Amino acid sequence: MRMTGKLYKGSSVLDERVVDVDDDEGTYQDRLEKCLFEVCRLLAIEVPIWLTKNTREYVRFRRTSFNADQFFNAVHFDRFEIRIMEE
Repeated sequence: MRMTGKLYKGSSVLDERVVDVDDDEGTYQDRLEKCLFEVCRLLAIEVPIWLTKNTREYVRFRRTSFNADQFFNAVHFDRFEIRIMEE
């Protein structure tokens, strides 16, 4: 599984990282969680709060975005987006 994570400020991309996780280890949810944790680590941000809207977006589009209010601490960006590039 390959995931791309992007940080946006307005319409500008501040940073972008790509992570790969071995598709043979664990369930789909385990791999998704591992990718999310790793992309957050590479971007040096905390893991956001995953809401029902994120589940709906992810199931439908294989991508979802997190607003600044989905983080416990103040952030320097407006939006964090994750996208699955391949399964």
